[in-house]
Amino acid sequence: MEESEKKVRCLFGTDGVRDVANRGVMTPEMALRLGRSYVLYLTERGVPRPRIVIGRDTRRSGNMLVNALVAGMLSAGAQVLSLGVIPTPGVSFAIKQVKAQGGVVVSASHNPAEYNGIKFLNSDGHKLCDDAEASIEEYLGDNLIDDWRPTGASIGEVVERPDIAQSYARWLASLASSIPLLDSRIAFDCAHGAASDILHVINKNRGVSSWMLTGDAPDGLNINEGVGVMNMAHIASVVKEENAQVGIAYDGDADRVLLTDSLGRVLDGDIILWVLARWLASQRKLGSGVVATVMSNLSLEEHLKKDGIQVFRCPVGDRYVLEMMKHRDSCLGGEQSGHVIISEFTSTGDGICTSFIFLRACSELGENIDSLVDTFDRYPQLLRNVEISRSRSVDPAFISHISQEANQKLMGQGRVLIRPSGTEPLMRVLVEAKDPQLMREVSKDLVDQIQLKCC
Repeated sequence: MEESEKKVRCLFGTDGVRDVANRGVMTPEMALRLGRSYVLYLTERGVPRPRIVIGRDTRRSGNMLVNALVAGMLSAGAQVLSLGVIPTPGVSFAIKQVKAQGGVVVSASHNPAEYNGIKFLNSDGHKLCDDAEASIEEYLGDNLIDDWRPTGASIGEVVERPDIAQSYARWLASLASSIPLLDSRIAFDCAHGAASDILHVINKNRGVSSWMLTGDAPDGLNINEGVGVMNMAHIASVVKEENAQVGIAYDGDADRVLLTDSLGRVLDGDIILWVLARWLASQRKLGSGVVATVMSNLSLEEHLKKDGIQVFRCPVGDRYVLEMMKHRDSCLGGEQSGHVIISEFTSTGDGICTSFIFLRACSELGENIDSLVDTFDRYPQLLRNVEISRSRSVDPAFISHISQEANQKLMGQGRVLIRPSGTEPLMRVLVEAKDPQLMREVSKDLVDQIQLKCC
């Protein structure tokens, strides 16, 4: 099968395939075919009988989809190592540890328990690029997916490897061993997800009595329910009630992290990048600069500019962050939402690793965590979702024109970002400005123009 210059994905979104489990595109039947397609994709690119690791988060539907994926991969001749419940970055860790040719994660990340998802990783532990995912989609409609039927000794085998999660936890514990702040009173919110067992193992190995774990009792149906990065009020309340020095919250598959200070104020991905960039630069390990998405606050650029650190912008999505990091020879990138990649330590976003290294950076830079929110002094942001008609196309020239007009009104004291939703008939309008009143006025004007033209 020949590669085209640019392929269009229909099934895969910004973070793999995702839907309500047992409905739509997230059925066992589709999972089986996706598993076969992934193996065919690898086989036709010179990897016969590939070794593939697979892990999942704590959702009840995870076993159903893992079993279907494994059946599909075995029927195409793959050798599969099943890791059980493990964070997404733990699957990336496993790929490198066992020298696998690929990996699969069954998780819907921050979504509610009724959802699930499937994402594929390459031999470097990175999420697949758009073209690779489009190629896998092509196999779904190719006769080869049904004709390729190994028999006898050519059928694949599966090996259960729950020990790899323990190895991953020990690696994280080794990172934590020399960080003084981790001996402080810290509250962790595991989102009833894949971080739960890992944090318990680390806590036990370190013998730390000052850690408080919450959201650490997954039952298959409570992942992300009122906890985790999507519900920061929970960890903020725990921090204040327990008089903790810092709060750390993860999402369902632990590839994202957000923190709070002792007052319960959120330290988002921009603040995490701001601290990590200065720390890595002090060690001459930053590379050319920091990669951030178009959603990151202008304050990040302003602060890092003072330290001579450049910020490179990319589209929303951690895969695009990684692509830009490679392109710019940067060793740090991330999103405001808490996906952060520190290439010295990880191949993908790793919430637990990021939280530990962030606390190490604060210690070595002499940063007072309670002062970070005030010092960062972010620009006010207003994000509005404007419903648009499915039947009317949006003229890019119109969007460009109103954006330019809005930026002129802001006079260099803010910025405008207008982009379509990737999954819904919505136009997302972000306005950022030092003057909150001007921000609201510009936002209202943009929304009014879009509704008039596109609804």
